[in-house]
This record gives sequence, structure tokens and C-alpha cells, in this order.
Amino acid sequence: MAKRTRVPSPPAPPRRPAGRPPRTGRGRPLAGLAIGAAGVLAAAGAWWFWPGESTLSVTRTPDQNVLIVTIDTLRADALGSYGGAAATPNLDRLAADGIRYDFAHAHSVITLPSHVSIFTGLYPFEHGVRENSGYRLAPSVTTLATRLTAAGYSTGAFIGAFPLDSQFGLDAGFGVYDDQLNEVRGPADFAFSERRADVVVAAALTWLKGQHGKWFAWVHVYDPHAPASPPEPYASRYATNPYAGEVAFTDSALGLLFDHVRAAGSRPTLVIVTGDHGEGLGNHGEATHGVFAYESTLRVPLIVAQYQAGRPTAGRPGRRLRVSSLPVHHVDIQPTVLDVLGQAVPPEPPGVSLFAIDRSTAASRASYFEALTPYLNRGWAPLRGVLVDRRKFIDLPLPELYDLQRDPAEARNLADTQAEARRVLEARLKAFGPTELGERRAEDAETTARLRSLGYTSGSAKPRKTFSEEDDPKRLIALDQAMHDGVELFQAGRLREAVDVYSGIVTKRPDMAIAYLHLAFLQYELGQAGMAIGTLRTGRKRAGASAEIDSRLGLYLSEAGAFDEALPLLESAVRQPDAGVDTFNALGVTYSRASRAGDAINAFQQALKIDPKNAMAWQNIGAMHLQAGNLPAARAAFGESLRIDPAWAASYTGLGVVEMKAGNRDAAFAAWSRAVELNPSDFDALYNLATELVTDGRFEAARPHLKRFVASAPPAAYGKDIERLRGMLQRLR
Repeated sequence: MAKRTRVPSPPAPPRRPAGRPPRTGRGRPLAGLAIGAAGVLAAAGAWWFWPGESTLSVTRTPDQNVLIVTIDTLRADALGSYGGAAATPNLDRLAADGIRYDFAHAHSVITLPSHVSIFTGLYPFEHGVRENSGYRLAPSVTTLATRLTAAGYSTGAFIGAFPLDSQFGLDAGFGVYDDQLNEVRGPADFAFSERRADVVVAAALTWLKGQHGKWFAWVHVYDPHAPASPPEPYASRYATNPYAGEVAFTDSALGLLFDHVRAAGSRPTLVIVTGDHGEGLGNHGEATHGVFAYESTLRVPLIVAQYQAGRPTAGRPGRRLRVSSLPVHHVDIQPTVLDVLGQAVPPEPPGVSLFAIDRSTAASRASYFEALTPYLNRGWAPLRGVLVDRRKFIDLPLPELYDLQRDPAEARNLADTQAEARRVLEARLKAFGPTELGERRAEDAETTARLRSLGYTSGSAKPRKTFSEEDDPKRLIALDQAMHDGVELFQAGRLREAVDVYSGIVTKRPDMAIAYLHLAFLQYELGQAGMAIGTLRTGRKRAGASAEIDSRLGLYLSEAGAFDEALPLLESAVRQPDAGVDTFNALGVTYSRASRAGDAINAFQQALKIDPKNAMAWQNIGAMHLQAGNLPAARAAFGESLRIDPAWAASYTGLGVVEMKAGNRDAAFAAWSRAVELNPSDFDALYNLATELVTDGRFEAARPHLKRFVASAPPAAYGKDIERLRGMLQRLR
């Protein structure tokens, strides 16, 4: 192609992936609804919590609103009413107005699977979502939103972070699913995949103020999630405990939401607040969450209240707080809502209404939990466990048994000293039956990068059936911290330090494929293409071939011109079970570089069969048409890419080339400027802007683009171009 205009080709995982527009009004077919007329009670009635526990009078009627608030990464002991260090007057008042549970537990210690359990009433092995990446909630699984939509409710969800993006399936049944996460951008940012609690609450309030009938709203706030960086004045107030500062800020943001609910009309509103999981904060060596299932990450707060006109609230000074110590779980939330609304509670899910639990039944209930992220992504031993009242069993190569009544900090492992208790709990865990993982799909580069921007180091480990004590997460927790350190160094632009971190990881754990992928990516970004290729070859030998490793290795080899080696790797990779969109895109790019245009377009079309809304595949098809001189087809493909994702920078780069070739120079400059605005690392657009502005004699306008390109373009891909533009800069002096 001509030197003057560069057509974008897909890079290794993009560093500043584009955002997603909000999605509203998207529903899915309702399946398996068990909401009959007999299940709805027309008359309202008051009923009570459990004998022997604190009581709360609640009106039972189908004519009421429902608000569920989920606070990401919220430990049970973080709130003021639970004895926490954060000042949380709004949530404390909610607890005073209702009832709080001091022994509530999740079933997963990461965001997506935990939320799916909340809204389906199913364990992870029943609903099938086991990790933040690679899984989707099947449309056939009935959620609370699908049930309430069918019952005539207006439904709206307001999401604070990308792990709950609509693509993962929890948007089913919601009339409005507001997952817009990219309102603000900046050149130093890797990805904006979350939004502050006050922004989420403002969006929810706008929707609520427009509702006139009964409604169901879900508000998800993400702020306590690492890294903890609360805004002022909370940053200063909690300088020594930024996690508590994030919790306090979140409470302040939620205050307006709760005030609106209290001031609502005559219709009652049921309010439920919980965390999806907790945070390690150094307990048992875990800084964040996802590896272990100790109480620091598995136990969550749970508060239930109901507001209605004419009934005074309980939150008055001196009023005794209602506290339940009964063991309750996330799977109990959906049955509780249905029960309060007078709808039929399906008999098959594992949860029961909180109003149906008493001390005798609670003591015998078994609750399943799991932490499978290290197994799925790193090849470590899978963690599964069971809770029966205050007894907790964790099934690992080094098994664990705790009596949480006497040892709430889980400091004394009783697995070797209480053989009978261990045998009983092992049997209760086994009684849950098969818990196979199901099919895990490969994620595209954008999804992977956006999850990585939040600290989720997704990967793909080869399935294993046997594990030794050396595979136990307790023996490997230092490597988990190292993985998080590497991501933080990458986000901070400290790539060489991140390389050192990942080099240490592969030395200590040679079978961790994800570490080789991260190390190779960093090396390539540093212009060390040969070292990146060597790292992937080593990873392929030590960790085993996978579509992800083979496609990345094949792409790097093709960029080095080694098509004879790259193409067999990629052609094999697309036949592997974990092959995804990125694998077909990499194959298409390599065919293109090998001058096999027809095969390239076919590979990109195969990618679109997997994901018809993949902006990168449409961008690549546009690039192929552009290379062939078919400007109308190229324009249409780039336009389709931007219709899917208006912030996909590389398609603006290609569209700029189309406009330039068509003689529309101003339109070309506008397209390239937009590309650079969206992605400052789009070096093709930057190159085109700089060189064409020089061609027009607009030297002062070209100068900053020339400087940026010379200073930041990776030498491995742009070495000759860097020298050319450096020469231009010297001549402009």
C-alpha cells in the first residue's frame, strides 16, 4: 500500500479498547415462567419474620415496587451497622428501618457468577456461569426480571462495571439495561470499564421518576472494588483505609436513591441490599478476591426493608435494631421477592424465601460455594465447598474444615482432627451431584482487555482431572498477587517492571499459559518482537498448545513475515475447541499479509459467524476491500463496524483512507482525528494525519502528530516509519 496512507490492521490485544453504547429496551423470549393466576394474591396482608429471631412486619401484596441494590466487593464487616470502619449512615438507616442478616453468604467470589445466582436463585453449576469471562447466561434460564416483566412490572437495571455488561446475559427481561460505562475518556487511561456510584444512581433516579406503575429496579455500584481510590473528601478522611473510604462514598451516593424510595407514593417498595462478594484485604494472604472462599470474600451483608406511605420507619434513635443470625444465602433472594409479591415460588431452585426459614430448618440447610477462577485461568486446583449452619468444608488437595461459631477468622483447620465432621460435610458436598463446568467460549480482545482493566486476568488453562498439594491455591497465593501487580504496572505504563513480574511467574509456575501470554504481549509492546515470539514458543511447550497461544504466536510470526510458520499454526488453532473471534481474525490478517485476499475475507466472515457484532472483523473486511480498491464496499464495512461500536477507532482510520482516496481530504482528516482522539495509540491514524498535513504544507498542525508518533510508536511494527517521520521533524526545524 502507499506509504502516505496506512490502512489499519488488527493489533495484538488493543491497549485502549473502545467502549459500548447503552442498550435499552432489549428483551429476550421468556421461557419456563411459572406465574399463574393462582400464585398471585389480590389481598394485602402483614406477616412476620421468624420465631425466636428479631421480627419485621412486611406487607405482602403484588402491588408493590422492588428495589435491589448490589454493592460490588462489599465485605460483611464493612458497614457501620455491622461494626465496620466506614461511616455509612444511609445503609445503617436502611438496616434500622428493616432487618439485617449477620450470617449471609454468596456462592461465588467473583462478580458475574454471583449476580447470576442472585437473580436466578440457582447455584453456579445450575445456571452455568462460572467465571467473569468465557460464559454467558443462557436465554432459557428464567431470571427475576423475566418473571416480573411477565407480571406487568416496568423493569430497569443500572450497571456500574463491565463484568455485568449486557453481552453476558443478565439483561434478559429488563426493559432498560443501562450499562453505559464510557462517558469520560482520557489519553492516559487504559480503559474506562466502570462508572462511579453517583453516576449510576443519577441514571436510576431519572428512570424511577418517570415510572407511574409498579416497577422493579436493580442498581449495581462498583466503587469498593480494587483499586481503592475514593474521591474527596473521602480520600483524605480515609487516607489510611481507602477501602473504607470507597464504602463511605458509595453509601453517600445511595442516600438519594433511598430518599426517593421513602418519599414514593402509596405503593409499598421492597428494598434488598447485598454485596456480590467480599474482599480479602490481606486475610489469608489474599489482597483482593477470586482465589479463596474464606469468610472475608464469601460472607456478605444482607439488608431487607419495606417502605410504604402512612407507616413510620424504624430508624429512630434508641430503636432496637432487628438482626437475624440465621444462615441465609444469595439463592434465597429471588424466592423472597416472589413470596413477598404473592407469586408462586418455583419448587426446584435450592433457595427458599427468607420468610419460610426458622432456626430448625436453617441449621440443616447445606449451601454450595466455589472459587474456580484460578482453575479455569491458571490450571490450579478447583475450589468447591459447602456450608451447613456454622460448619464449613473446603474441598482442595489440602482440605479445610472450620467451625465458624468458635473460629470466625478461620484460623484453625479441623480437617485432620475431626474426621467424622469432615466425612459428613464431604457427603453433603457430594450430594449436590455433578458440577461440570460446561463449555467455555473464547472472548474477543476488547472483552479480555476491559476485564483486564478491572484487574481480572482472564486466561485459558488446559483441563485437568488430578491435582497435587503443589496445585493448591494456598501454596500459590503469592503468584496471584504477582499477577495483579503485573496488571497494575501495565496500567501505569511501567511495562519493563511488568515484564520482570511475569518472567518471575513463569519461572515459578511453568504451566501458567496466561503468564506467557501477558509476558509476550508486554515484550511486543516494548518492541521486543523476537523475545515475544520466543516466550510464546516456550509457553506452547511448557503449558501446552491452545488457540489463544497459537493465534498470538501466529500473529506475531506473520508480522515478522514468517508466513510459512504462522499459517499452519493459525489453521490448526481455528480447529481447536477454544478457538474464538480473535483466532479467526489473526488467521485472516495473516492470509492478507500473505496476499491471499479471498482466504482472508473468508476467515473474517467465520469470525462474524461466531459474533455478528464484532467490530474488528468488520474493520478487517473493510481493510481487505480497501486494499482491492473497492471503495464503496470498504466504506460500507467500516460503516458497519462503527454502527456496531461508534468508538472503534481503527474503523475511523480506515474510513479516513477511503475518504482520502475519494478526494475528500477534510473528511479524511476528521476521521483520523477522531481515531486518535478515541485511541491515542492508533499509530496508523497518527501517521496518516502527520504525513498528509505535511503534504498540505500545514507544518505547525503536523508537528505535534509527528512528535507523538516518533516518541511512542512501537519500533517492531513502525521502525522504518519512525525514521521517516523523524527526518520530517528535522527538516521542519
